[in-house]
Amino acid sequence: MSRRTKIVATLGPSTDSAETMQAIVRAGVDVVRLNFSHGAAADHKHRVDLVRAACRAVGKDVGLLGDLQGPKIRIEKFRGGKVMLRDGQRFTLDAGLADDAGTVERVGLTYKDLPKDVQTGDMLVLGDGEITLRVEQLSGVKVVCRVETGGELSDHKGINRQGGGLSAKALTDKDLHDIRLAAELGVDYLAVSFPRDAADITRARELLQAAGSRAGVIAKIERSEAIQNLDDIIRASDAVMIARGDLAVEIGDAELPGIQKLIIHRARDLNRVVITATQMMESMIHSPVPTRAEVLDVANAVMDGTDAVMLSAETAAGKYPLKTVEAMARVCEGAERQRITLRSRHRMDTRFERVDEAIAMAVMYTANHMDVKAIIALTESGSTALWMSRISSGIPIFAMTRHEATRRRVTLYRGVYPVAFDVMHTNPDHVLKHAAEELRKRGAVKDGDFVICTKGEFSGVTGGTNSLKILRVGD
Repeated sequence: MSRRTKIVATLGPSTDSAETMQAIVRAGVDVVRLNFSHGAAADHKHRVDLVRAACRAVGKDVGLLGDLQGPKIRIEKFRGGKVMLRDGQRFTLDAGLADDAGTVERVGLTYKDLPKDVQTGDMLVLGDGEITLRVEQLSGVKVVCRVETGGELSDHKGINRQGGGLSAKALTDKDLHDIRLAAELGVDYLAVSFPRDAADITRARELLQAAGSRAGVIAKIERSEAIQNLDDIIRASDAVMIARGDLAVEIGDAELPGIQKLIIHRARDLNRVVITATQMMESMIHSPVPTRAEVLDVANAVMDGTDAVMLSAETAAGKYPLKTVEAMARVCEGAERQRITLRSRHRMDTRFERVDEAIAMAVMYTANHMDVKAIIALTESGSTALWMSRISSGIPIFAMTRHEATRRRVTLYRGVYPVAFDVMHTNPDHVLKHAAEELRKRGAVKDGDFVICTKGEFSGVTGGTNSLKILRVGD
């Protein structure tokens, strides 16, 4: 229980063995990500089965996150597989060109409305920012550009407009299919790619619920419009993901660090979970050790208060998925030992509208001002544990619940650890004593330790937490 920041690992070919899956779960993976941009439904089902089997073998709850592909704003294919663009040459993005007819002079588009969304003078960025084009002329379905920064360009590279403004819908026909698949797979979270506003998140939630799922919805912040609507998007979501690849392309590299800090700060202020993602340990796709820059990147996100850090290709397709998880866990633990991560002034000057939220805040204030070894939250939905986790502290929060879905959901909350505990089969007069005893059996506390417990007056009622009690283990 020494690490509070959670690790999200993307699944892929590199994790497709039972041995590897068990190893990364043991090494510290808290949530696994299914990337619906790659693989068929059968691949995702197989990986879910592997995860569930690994959880049973290791004896650990792991959350499941499904990540929608979103709109494909990409170029099509070249006849020879790739071309070399020179600085200053003309290059045309042609929505009317055949899918596989690209040359060094022009290429087709998957997004046919691009000519309607841009104007002369716009800067278009391809891939992850390696190639930039300036729009010089619009001619029907053709966008005629001048190459500002050239380089090698291959099939299916993404297109971004600096400053944003592309009108592609956040949810595509493929996403609608994948939402149903996500519900069938029993995901705990669904990530929505390229949302522009809160309405995109609301629609995804409605479709997910219509498919029979009550999974949390994650907004991936990767459009400049999302920054303009940030607070509304955060409020509409259960969590946000800082998707730094496309976001950096749209707003510019120089703006990214400040925006990342802003998103983490606002998410915590609004009692939502935040994930920092993209290229966190990119070099470990091919290297068994991270670069010092990557170590600092992960550590800074942790010290800023992120709930989780995410691995993408590093675990999905890299050579060293286990070493990568182990390295990320070490860096998180090192950053968490810094004093800045152990104290908070979160919401010290605000009023609370709910009794259970006020109890959560009182718990953390008390815990940070006395020698408390653990916090026990007897919870149905996990809300009390979420509110507690917004306060920086070095004290573990145990979300003790009879609901497996709640245990999997809290795997994403910073400093919160799920524990199976059925209040309905425990004497109400002794439920807190039994909860503390369960932690003692697990080695989380010992006789004589102080613990803070929260519960509701009526067991099994969602949103009913209304009491705080301090116990000494063993008394």
